[in-house]
Amino acid sequence: MQKTIAIVGAGLGGLTLARVLQAHGIAATIYEGEASATTRAQGGLLDIHEETGQVALRAAGLYNEFLTLVRPGEDAKRVVDRHGTILFDMPADPGSARPEVDRGELRRLLIDSLAPGTIRWGHKLASIRHRPEGDYALTFTEGSATRADMVIGADGAWSKVRPLLTLAEPLYSGTCFIEIALTPGGQNHRASVAAIGSGTLMAVAPGKGIIAHRYSDGHVRGYVALNKPETWMRSIDFGDPSAGLRQVADEFDGWSPLLTAFVTESCAEPWLRPIYALPVGLKWDRVPGVTLVGDAAHLMSPFAGEGANLAMYDGADLASELVEQPDIEAALTAYEERLFLRGSGAAGRSAQNLEIFFGREAPQSVVTLFDHS
Repeated sequence: MQKTIAIVGAGLGGLTLARVLQAHGIAATIYEGEASATTRAQGGLLDIHEETGQVALRAAGLYNEFLTLVRPGEDAKRVVDRHGTILFDMPADPGSARPEVDRGELRRLLIDSLAPGTIRWGHKLASIRHRPEGDYALTFTEGSATRADMVIGADGAWSKVRPLLTLAEPLYSGTCFIEIALTPGGQNHRASVAAIGSGTLMAVAPGKGIIAHRYSDGHVRGYVALNKPETWMRSIDFGDPSAGLRQVADEFDGWSPLLTAFVTESCAEPWLRPIYALPVGLKWDRVPGVTLVGDAAHLMSPFAGEGANLAMYDGADLASELVEQPDIEAALTAYEERLFLRGSGAAGRSAQNLEIFFGREAPQSVVTLFDHS
């Protein structure tokens, strides 16, 4: 393939796409707005699914390396009510088909697998247009510009590439997250850490929840979830982190102190993250030389555990299609037909699970979900 390929975004989807293309001798350049691979933390654990994420890693030739990153014992799950009463307790499964890995470590594996110079760090896309010649002109906020015959948007929720294909934008789901964390060994919260078990604790009720994961090194990271309007989010002031966290803790009045300690004793810099999603079943008409992968194509809440897995699978699927099909437009058409189908199914499950976690029947609805999974 002699076409120039620009991938916008160095997330898991874009990295997997570039890796599989390079493994078959096809060059691609990734343009990433962040200054380096270490500019920001990459989030917590991911469970990598046998039928999607692991398939992508095999296609990338990185499956054995992936296995060295697996964190055995951290896939245990515990569901409790607002009083801390255990309603569901599933121990870790050493043979799990969905092993847990750290997102940052997985991203580093993919980055290190690419040829030097593949990623152009510090290149945040400012604009993109389809030129009369048939290719695309890309300009970046630091002043540089380039052109490409093919552009793949792997640039997440607020993709700058997506408007070439559809006017659809992410919509607020009604749920927001606030990050929390505890350091190991703290005298004031040992009982709270013990209450987690060896994996993830889910304390949920209608409209709210406290989710905490215990890492093997003793650290605890997680988030508070609240069903709140956007106006409420604007009322929370984290200029004084302690005061902001007290406001959040007030939402859990009457809950066990073992649970509210995850909020009041948190050492994380509070970061309020509204959960957005694209419309379920989103499709677009074929536009020559451009498509999307991952959240840019099918942003959804994290409650189906599909986002990262589908991003990698999208990348591997698109790369394989481009390798096998010399007609680019035929390749993109075939890829998008499958993309729409799998994205719609996963987004539907995600929306349903969000309601299960924080709807009127919580926490029993969550127990039922895990009992039947």
